[in-house]
Amino acid sequence: MRVTVFGATGGVGVQVVRQALDAGHDVTAVVRDPARLDAGPHDRLEVLTADVMDPAAIEPAVAGRDAVFCSLGPRGSGPTTVVTDGVRSIVTAMRAAGTRRLLVVTASGFHTEGDGVLVRGVLKPLVGRMLRHQFADMARAERVVEDSGLDWTIVCPPRLRDKPYTGRVRSRVGANVRGGFSIRRPDVAAYLLRAAADTSLVGKPVFIAAA
Repeated sequence: MRVTVFGATGGVGVQVVRQALDAGHDVTAVVRDPARLDAGPHDRLEVLTADVMDPAAIEPAVAGRDAVFCSLGPRGSGPTTVVTDGVRSIVTAMRAAGTRRLLVVTASGFHTEGDGVLVRGVLKPLVGRMLRHQFADMARAERVVEDSGLDWTIVCPPRLRDKPYTGRVRSRVGANVRGGFSIRRPDVAAYLLRAAADTSLVGKPVFIAAA
């Protein structure tokens, strides 16, 4: 595949870049600061320095790609629109380029479908208050994706951990994975790469967690 990764210097994004290269894919990593991309030189890696908020600047990065991955994250703890604005720009660029497949990482924390009573009634409200601005940004971004008209999949993980790859992931379409409180970043990246080729996941939100 030819793929493009936004948020490539983040914890999940850099794992997508590394694993995609290891799998033999051609990768374009869109970054603001190339020095922050911890992926090393590779003959199938193109690093594009561009502002994700500028659709015209990123259109060449998505043109002709088989899949586009977005793992942008909110900055800081205050009100933010970084994810929403970034996703909107990516969608605009993909429409202009005629590229269809989009996979966006958000979070399971602001969704309650499938949760048990304790998680839904006690834990999620507590976490939601602490991360309300970040969650609000991601929720708005999900609506942009859902209205995009593209072949989208939204992937919603719980708390992300910096631990080695296991390959053990539980997934559920449309509702949280019961008892799924965390997942490792390399496992999220591996799931994203598999999901890109899974046409049964087009137009669906998928919730994942460690097995």
